[in-house]
Amino acid sequence: MTNALRLGIAGLGTVGVGVVRILRKQTRLLEARTGRRIEISAVSARDSGKDRGVNLSAYAWETDPVALARRDDIDVFVELMGGSEGAAKDATEAALASGKHVVTANKALLALHGQALAEQAEAAGLSIRYEAAVAGGIPVIKALAEGLAGNEITRVMGVMNGTCNYILTRMEATGQGYNALFEEADKLGYLEADPNLDVGGIDASHKLAILAAIAFGTRVNFDGVEIEGIQRVTLEDIRQAADMGYRIKLLGVAQRSPRGLVQRMQPCLVPADSPLGQLEGGTNMVVIEGDAVEQIVLRGPGAGEGPTASAVLGDICDLARGCHMPVFGQPATTLEKAKAAQTGLPAPYYLRMSLLDKPGALAKIASILGEAGVSINRMRQYGHSEAAAPVLIVTHKTTRAALNQALEAMGKTDVMAGEPVALRIEHL
Repeated sequence: MTNALRLGIAGLGTVGVGVVRILRKQTRLLEARTGRRIEISAVSARDSGKDRGVNLSAYAWETDPVALARRDDIDVFVELMGGSEGAAKDATEAALASGKHVVTANKALLALHGQALAEQAEAAGLSIRYEAAVAGGIPVIKALAEGLAGNEITRVMGVMNGTCNYILTRMEATGQGYNALFEEADKLGYLEADPNLDVGGIDASHKLAILAAIAFGTRVNFDGVEIEGIQRVTLEDIRQAADMGYRIKLLGVAQRSPRGLVQRMQPCLVPADSPLGQLEGGTNMVVIEGDAVEQIVLRGPGAGEGPTASAVLGDICDLARGCHMPVFGQPATTLEKAKAAQTGLPAPYYLRMSLLDKPGALAKIASILGEAGVSINRMRQYGHSEAAAPVLIVTHKTTRAALNQALEAMGKTDVMAGEPVALRIEHL
């Protein structure tokens, strides 16, 4: 193919401008690697007069992204606006209806509407590429859908939100609490306009739902993800986990169980000396386990202009080469509707609680755990105040149902000073 691949870019924020810059800087390199010239025909954003640090005068301008998606002079619609509804969804559907391939960085759109969009695209012989939607510059979509296509995937897990990892690692490094580090992250521009998308685990859960669909051949099921953010993690948890040889991460895990497909995004303890335990700052990491490959670890920047724009360009290059494949690795009509398993597989748990200074308090808690079938592996009691004593327990493997039974029983006793914290321990 010698004719140019023509792009229409909707959304000229950090990533959109990054794509423009790479295309200009690497024009010859991209043509050499794809055998085809890649050029921008038109762009769209809300404010055409805004100074974005790059000259856009050579491109046609559309204020309406749907109009951009329908233009006859574009072959690929590059959606970088974000959002699961409204303009992003309308324009993507319009692009597919107009015979355009789509490249997007929009994890929310795919997590909530991926099945319908995939069916629309594949019925028309079109592609939706979205490497930039998950883990920024890490090529995890390509790894799962292509490089590991010969594997039966057994588990996918990882740290998929750099903001949460930044806050948690900074809490440990500086001794500051969650609120102080939340404010620091906000000042640095790390938080979404709605911070709960980050710290509440929603952003990372969108990514996990997409990875699970590819890994297990299922329809994207964001509603099936068990979600818990990092807001309840305290400096005390960070320190005591470290004392026991662990670090706390907002960890996404997807795996099959006898009850169905487990998808959970929650703070977990991981061994401090593991690859996930050693992950610092805003970096992302995805661990994939398969029957043939065993385990691979992908690590890199999960956000930012350069890394995310790099992922967008990788998808564009594949389209320029004529590489097309089903959206989620196999035809959308063959994806099964997996049963969501809420309880998950057995695992050890970290429990932190404060017990009132009463005779037999600790024995009562140990008895409740035993009656629920929860076995204690390690237990530590720290220096206490006049009123209460902090106690840390690491259990042997147990189910969340058994643990919940014990926690409910503990709440009915007269020895608890506050609500206990329970965090799953995940081993690699």
